[in-house]
Amino acid sequence: MTDDLAQSDIRMLSFDEWCQLNSFSRSTGQRLLRDGKGPQFVRISARRIGVTIGENRRWLASRMTSSAA
Repeated sequence: MTDDLAQSDIRMLSFDEWCQLNSFSRSTGQRLLRDGKGPQFVRISARRIGVTIGENRRWLASRMTSSAA
């Protein structure tokens, strides 16, 4: 899969699926969103948000570091 194709993947994850996929709790996910440190989300309905797989990949790539220090 090319980088452009991976970034443009529009399949949608619910908020809970996104938290589970990235191995953190709902409260951590909510904190990331509140602090503006999470990916861009899509408002699915008045009470639900989601994130595309492509946006999740872009967000993860932006958090990569070259060393653990």
